[in-house]
Amino acid sequence: MTGSPMTVRPWESPELTAWRRLPMHAVDRRSGGLPLDGPWRFQLLPAPDAPLSEEWTESVVPGSWTTQDTGDLPWYTNWRMPWPEFPPLSPAANPTGVYEREFTVPADWAGRRVVLHVGAAESVLMAEVNGRPVGMGKDSHLASEFDITSAVRPGAAGTVRLTVVKWSDASHIEDQDQWWHGGITRSVFLYATDPLWLADVRITAPADGRLMVDAQVRAAGGPLPEGWRVSGQMEGAGELVPDQEYAEWCAREARVSDFLGEARLRATVPDVRAWSAETPELYGLTLRLHRPDGSVADTSRHRIGFRTVEITGKDLLVNGERVFIRGVNRHDFHPLTGRTVTAGEMRADLETIKRFGFNAVRTSHYPNDPALLDLADELGLYLVDEANIESHDHAHELADDPRYLAAFTERVARMALRDKNHPSVIVWSLGNESDYGANHDAAAGWLRRYDPTRPLQYEGAAKTDWSSPEVASDILCPMYASLDEITAHAASGEQTKPLILCEYSHAMGNSNGTLADHWAAIETTPGLQGGFIWEFWDHGILQRTGDGDGPGRPAGLAGAGAYADGMTAAGYRWAYGGDFGDTPNDGAFCADGLVFPDRTPKPAMYEHREIAAPVRLSHAPSHGLPYGHDGDVRITNAQHFRDLSWLSAEWVLSSQDAATRTAPAVLPDVPPGGSADVPLPAGLLAAAAGDGGEMWLTLRVTTRDDEPWAPRGTEVCTPQVQLRRRDTPAAWPAAGAEGGAWDEDWAVIGADGLLRHPLLSSPPTLSLWRAPTDNDLLGGAADHWHRLGLDRLVREPVSVERAGGPVTVRATYPTAAGAVAHEQVFTPLSGGGLLVEETAVLPEGLADAARVGTVFETVSGLDRMEWYGQGPWETYPDRRAGGPVGHHRARMDRLFTPYLRPQESGGRSGVRDFSLLSEETGAGLTVRLDAPRQVSVTRHRASGLAAATHHDELVPLPHCVVHLDAAHRGLGTASCGPDTLPRYRLGAGTYRWSWTLRPL
Repeated sequence: MTGSPMTVRPWESPELTAWRRLPMHAVDRRSGGLPLDGPWRFQLLPAPDAPLSEEWTESVVPGSWTTQDTGDLPWYTNWRMPWPEFPPLSPAANPTGVYEREFTVPADWAGRRVVLHVGAAESVLMAEVNGRPVGMGKDSHLASEFDITSAVRPGAAGTVRLTVVKWSDASHIEDQDQWWHGGITRSVFLYATDPLWLADVRITAPADGRLMVDAQVRAAGGPLPEGWRVSGQMEGAGELVPDQEYAEWCAREARVSDFLGEARLRATVPDVRAWSAETPELYGLTLRLHRPDGSVADTSRHRIGFRTVEITGKDLLVNGERVFIRGVNRHDFHPLTGRTVTAGEMRADLETIKRFGFNAVRTSHYPNDPALLDLADELGLYLVDEANIESHDHAHELADDPRYLAAFTERVARMALRDKNHPSVIVWSLGNESDYGANHDAAAGWLRRYDPTRPLQYEGAAKTDWSSPEVASDILCPMYASLDEITAHAASGEQTKPLILCEYSHAMGNSNGTLADHWAAIETTPGLQGGFIWEFWDHGILQRTGDGDGPGRPAGLAGAGAYADGMTAAGYRWAYGGDFGDTPNDGAFCADGLVFPDRTPKPAMYEHREIAAPVRLSHAPSHGLPYGHDGDVRITNAQHFRDLSWLSAEWVLSSQDAATRTAPAVLPDVPPGGSADVPLPAGLLAAAAGDGGEMWLTLRVTTRDDEPWAPRGTEVCTPQVQLRRRDTPAAWPAAGAEGGAWDEDWAVIGADGLLRHPLLSSPPTLSLWRAPTDNDLLGGAADHWHRLGLDRLVREPVSVERAGGPVTVRATYPTAAGAVAHEQVFTPLSGGGLLVEETAVLPEGLADAARVGTVFETVSGLDRMEWYGQGPWETYPDRRAGGPVGHHRARMDRLFTPYLRPQESGGRSGVRDFSLLSEETGAGLTVRLDAPRQVSVTRHRASGLAAATHHDELVPLPHCVVHLDAAHRGLGTASCGPDTLPRYRLGAGTYRWSWTLRPL
């Protein structure tokens, strides 16, 4: 910093957290200031002590320079630092951005105090105004403010220079699982205050309606004038009353000095409407600071939510209710701009989160932009507000390092000072994955003293002893604990705190298996209260593929939402670790979100939506159901605070062999947590009296009116019950099983035992392998399958027996664990159909295969799939709660789920029958299955998916690849967390399945 009196290297001095930075506060100065966002002159230096050149380019603020074609590209690591220097050192090659622009101080700011606000800079910020150093600050995710009054002249032009050093001692405690960027990532502006100003405002608003407002007042350049006062008005309470007793106490205790004043106001709101995630009721509050003559010197506006958070025994209570925390972790992320996210984009994030049943967000792993907290207050989301502390690579050393004590404590304190008035913040977090040491205890001690109205949590504090009440965490918040572990702890009698997992169900690729199993346990086990899925976003960055120049924006792009289903325009792809030459890197581990980089929901989002459904449907227990047309169904309100009046519904009756029918539904008046039995829709059932096959009744629930997070008619959930079973296996296939004869012009079984069929381009053979998911690769299953040889099976025919009609083919498939015996019996059916009955025997040593089933390929020209089963989105054996049974249809290219790294995808569970047909002619084929089976139909072979690293490498086939699985392994979440449960794994033994193929 030119002219700086500092002799230290601030980027390698952990004891120096700031210089001349103003105290953090909760007075919102965003409106009424002088915005400095937009293009700035810019130079990227190779190191912080390198000289400036004469050449300036341009960089947009806010924004990461790593996404603006500066030559310094994004770099992804999960936990390891990208360079070897030990704390507190930084590498010699240390990109340093110098930003510069002119501004003009408004003339009417004469006599006022002028402040420079820099919303966030990664990772060390040094500020100069008109050539004078005005301050320095660290913490890449909180604002730094500097008093620049003496450096500017109202009505005159000035120059501000902001120097940002990318790597520093602070980087060692900002080692989060995300892309490394550099730049000024939040807004920059100037604001002015009166020489007498509100320095801070603290609001206490419990659910009983008793409001307390504490204001701090300061004066510039001298003592506070005698006679100043603070007044306030609030919706529903009118004028606030000064707390005279508190004022007298302050005077007695010398709480009021010449340069700092404190005032307390009180009010009681009658019939207060309490704030919760379900009922985010807000009251407007205006505070005014008056000069001695009564004129207004300063004003501060707030939105107040009255709510109480407390822990009683093993329960976290909001407004006295034990609430389930249905949470998701969220980073600040955008596929085009890196760490910079607009208020509109944040709103879109939170609206999506609300629409899929989440009620909580953990701000992983740092305080978010103030706009996000405003939105959480408004839309209704519980926040775990997390400090910007993660020393993952050097966690053990830094937890007790006194050089980092101030950094730990200050980051926690500044977060609380800024965010204390937001009702959405119900828990403070000391950070993430930083071991546990004296620095955490120091930060926790400050926080407990400053804000006793909220609990705090820190996963590392209770990692070694879940039962200890003495550590710096009021909540037991383990990371990726198994279902067995958490249920065993809850049943142990040793639990002392609420158990809410800070991370679970890692959403990397095709994942989030056993989510329903977790929630079945959480909702029925005292002491278990929820958790936060990792995470919301896939962190794919849009990258040009034609010239290798790095991240960029294609011509005519209106926004990231222009990319449907996570696919990108020609010449672009979603990049992950290593795609920018970043070494070392952690590959696609950053693609671990519930939505694609364009915010398109992955199928797992629908799984969560149904698990979190506010309305539940079940058979009334007084009737001998679950099957039969008589009796009632039970509707349960699974919410904590809200009745069902905000919802509308309709009945949907789906019969296997008939069209879907609908009828209006009237939701009963059910209080939170209550249930009511309602009669089955008689008219709908009468209309379906002659329908054959299975029958399912679905309650399609939508928003009755516009909600702040969803327009009227938005689907909220689709609970369903089964009214009639399918035909028994003994009666299947019911039609055409006899009387068929082989038509050699239609189908042939060759001497090799392979079926040649005019609807198939490749014959049906045994399949035991899938293109490995990220969970399979990182959890070890893929290596297991490769050692067994399941990815390269060789068919060895044994015999072909022809006995008039049926043809029996027996073959073996050698593996490292022994041969798999496979038998197929082909029986011709009348009308040109074919019955295929199959048996596979897996030897004892062949356990935990990917699948057991049939694979074949169709002829070209089939564009659409119609099926009866679960859908319409992808489902798997351990992730199927979100796919209601019914009639579904989709174009072939919509069946495939384009996870950032190609892998097994596109499966549908519980399929009873399906048709593949031409959009143009309606011709094709239909398959009927002996039982609900796992089916996938895509234009990609498993081998092609496994070989590709990105989707731009895939070339869709002109025909369909069809898998019919007698059994399919669950997905689990083993890329970071537990594998699927034993009941979703495949054991050795005999598997039988059958299916019919007919022309359509």
